Amino acid sequence: QVQLVESGGGLVQAGGSLTLSCAASRSIFNMNSMAWYRQAPGKQRELVATITSGGSTNYPDSVKGRFTISKDNSKNTVYLQMNSVKPEDTAVYFCNAKILERLTLYEYWGQGTQVTVSS
Repeated sequence: QVQLVESGGGLVQAGGSLTLSCAASRSIFNMNSMAWYRQAPGKQRELVATITSGGSTNYPDSVKGRFTISKDNSKNTVYLQMNSVKPEDTAVYFCNAKILERLTLYEYWGQGTQVTVSS
């Protein structure tokens, strides 16, 4: 079992920056991947950023060049640096972890943190 706790959400003006954190209850060193998703009201949850155990990252076009995912294995924490935010970035942001153990892929979610971008 892994508990994920997000923090850092809040209200930010368009064009501003915000950093989200996701603290895991156990080592993230051997997690296959960790990611940030978001879900706006009335919309499906969408992938925002992914980072693999080796440090490779991936972003959808909607946030590429503005958002950066990183991790600190010593702190068991993953971050999402959000720059040049837009009103359409308003959503609940969720941390996600995927771990392959004994040939079974386990997936864990945090409770989410609200990000609101004002115009």
